[in-house]
Amino acid sequence: MNRVLLNNVDHHAMKVAIRSGAAFGDCANQLPVFPSEFQELQREFAIVFRRNDDAIDAYVLLGLDRDENLFLGQHGWTSRYVPAVQRRGPFSIALARPEPGGAPANTDLMIHVDLDDPRVGDPDGLPLFLDHGGNAPYLDEAGAVLNVIFEGMQTAPAINAELEAAGLLKPVTMQIDLDDETQYEVPDLLTVDPQALAGLSGEALERLHRNGLLHAATMAACSLGNIAELIARKNRKRAAT
Repeated sequence: MNRVLLNNVDHHAMKVAIRSGAAFGDCANQLPVFPSEFQELQREFAIVFRRNDDAIDAYVLLGLDRDENLFLGQHGWTSRYVPAVQRRGPFSIALARPEPGGAPANTDLMIHVDLDDPRVGDPDGLPLFLDHGGNAPYLDEAGAVLNVIFEGMQTAPAINAELEAAGLLKPVTMQIDLDDETQYEVPDLLTVDPQALAGLSGEALERLHRNGLLHAATMAACSLGNIAELIARKNRKRAAT
């Protein structure tokens, strides 16, 4: 990995290809996601939670076997939405250092690009900068995705903890039967309990609504209906092999 700070002087002619696949981390059966993505995610993916040490993180289920992404086809993702952690491509957030003398660091978003990533420098890729200055649309989009990730990393732990404190997260072991001989078990999950969500009242309901978390909880609960689509995709894959 060779991350450098992206700038329009050294990298004015750089192009980056949009590609997906195992080499870029897309072949995973679960990916971390952030509450600001829930509305888009719940249209296609099941949103679940996992306890990681003292924190609770959200994920989408993409497959049933190890390194299996049932939403990844021969020519890329087949879903309408791709989780931000994968949509960022070869870019990452560059954290600003404090200015000399103790002055606050520049809060403008800075971007690192990984020069070792095979998508970087592809002559058939998309430009990052316009010919006469300014960001090209692809770079603006990458910056927006990085903002989703950065803000999510700052806010998601508190949001997910609030959902648990409200009694909405229920421990489950997901059991999926494809046929009499093929069963899958996905342990150690937390999911939003629809009954607990429907039973919210009083101060707890008001607090979640006031903080904008009621919407996130509702989206996560609704997303569990997508498990049927995950099973359908798995069965189509099995039938084709």
